[in-house]
Amino acid sequence: MRHQSEYEAFVRAHRAELLATATSLTAGDRHLAEDLTQATLVRLYLHWGRVRETKAGAYARRALVNCFLDHRRRAWVRREHSVDAPPDRAVDDGVDDPELTGALRALPPRMRAAVVLRHVEDLPVEEVAGLLGCSTGTVKSQTARGLAKLRAHLLETANRGGS
Repeated sequence: MRHQSEYEAFVRAHRAELLATATSLTAGDRHLAEDLTQATLVRLYLHWGRVRETKAGAYARRALVNCFLDHRRRAWVRREHSVDAPPDRAVDDGVDDPELTGALRALPPRMRAAVVLRHVEDLPVEEVAGLLGCSTGTVKSQTARGLAKLRAHLLETANRGGS
């Protein structure tokens, strides 16, 4: 119980400082900074019994840096690019969007199935592969190509409507 109250006191006293450091590490990405801070606090909590109160700040900063570096090493992070505005627009569930329906219609059937099963039905890659009778790699590539075609089609439609 004593460890729990010490940990809670540490978090209350140092969370804002850790968040500020994380925000700097992420070059202002507040959402990623929150995620890294939370991961750091989880790591600290898991090792709190071994961390001395006087060393907790240094341990937390080191854990924060390690969380950041681990995050940057992930392959999907290297392919991800931040933009000012999301490239896709949200569609309310249950609303028939003729533009989206038209864009989906333009996709080949298996590609359309992969996109719908993954992103509308939110099924895992493995389950979609089983349903389509193909490999997980095929599902991933068909989904990526399908999303690219949808974006291009919707952008073209928006540009024609805006002229």
